[in-house]
Amino acid sequence: MQGKRILLGITGGIAAYKIAYLIRILKKQGAEVRAIMTPASSDFISPLVVSTLTENPVHIEFWNKQTGEWTNHVELALWADVLVIAPCTANTMAKMSTGICDNLLLATYFSMKSKTIIAPAMDLDMYQHPTVKRNMETLLSDGVQIIPATEGELASGLEGQGRMEEPAQIAEILQDFFRIEHKNGPSKTILITAGPTHEAMDPVRFIGNHSSGKMGFELAKTSLALGHSVILISGPSSMELVHPNLQLIRVQSAEEMLSAVQMHWNRCQVGIFSAAVADYRPEIVANEKIKKNEEHLTLNLVKNPDILSWASSNRENRQIVVGFALETNNAEENALSKLDRKKLDFIVLNEFVKDVSGFQSETNKITIFDKDKKSFVFPLKSKKEVALDILSVVLTIE
Repeated sequence: MQGKRILLGITGGIAAYKIAYLIRILKKQGAEVRAIMTPASSDFISPLVVSTLTENPVHIEFWNKQTGEWTNHVELALWADVLVIAPCTANTMAKMSTGICDNLLLATYFSMKSKTIIAPAMDLDMYQHPTVKRNMETLLSDGVQIIPATEGELASGLEGQGRMEEPAQIAEILQDFFRIEHKNGPSKTILITAGPTHEAMDPVRFIGNHSSGKMGFELAKTSLALGHSVILISGPSSMELVHPNLQLIRVQSAEEMLSAVQMHWNRCQVGIFSAAVADYRPEIVANEKIKKNEEHLTLNLVKNPDILSWASSNRENRQIVVGFALETNNAEENALSKLDRKKLDFIVLNEFVKDVSGFQSETNKITIFDKDKKSFVFPLKSKKEVALDILSVVLTIE
């Protein structure tokens, strides 16, 4: 964040009181912060507080009657590396989505060449209103990144989704944005597969593996934080994720996952196939629970469809295909073989170390190989950090 220029837009919501904390965090991280306040926002936080914390004059009106100076919204927009509007009220979102420009903040937004990120805040019924949702969809299509409101106690006394994301989390999202923003390019639609697949033996039993889906969900979270749209196709997993720019599709089997991939692949620019798809499934699925009558049970297994190969063979317009290899031996050799056989752009080698790296763990140690066999080696990191490493390689190398 050192030296980054953050233009902070503050609108008239009760959550404006939190902005003092956000400014303190950003300044401590080395960012330069300037602020534009709507006239209504000064009812919730003092311009003097904002000016003192940012160490810059606060801009409210086009014409400063005290100094006699004109505030140039175009210069503010050109100065900023990013415009962050927090809190962003339903009123401001409506004006942004329909082109109404009746204050300094909106005029600056419409002049922005760099990214705009908003953190909505409002009561839960407002947040769920079809009009507000429609305005969010419009802003997303315009390239605005939305930090979803969180759940909790609201100013009305109700409980639900509508709270502005906490300042520390907003600062963290900005850190992720700046880490690869200069190489990240335009917003993309990214297809991600996650979790295991469960291949039914009978109505109550299945063949599967220990994948939790954590890696795929972290990839989705990080992609969303960077402003991309995500289609997340997940096998059985306890993980949850909600975001206005996310389409989450739940499946059970490899065949269901393939069908979902086939349905959505043609509108994606990148496919990251992190799911641990079962290699085989029972040839016959019993209609009723198999009874434990015999000492031995023989199952005939048939090979599951190869989702990764299908995506690689059915790509359009230079789609990027990323595969994963979880290996216990001959790791590099097996990963490179998979890279060639499936004609991938990248393969992420995840070396399995029990309770340290792999299924169910909180960390991974990866090496990424591109199609020219160039390697990118990373130390043991949290899966969140690993997700950012993967995206920084995949989205910046043509």
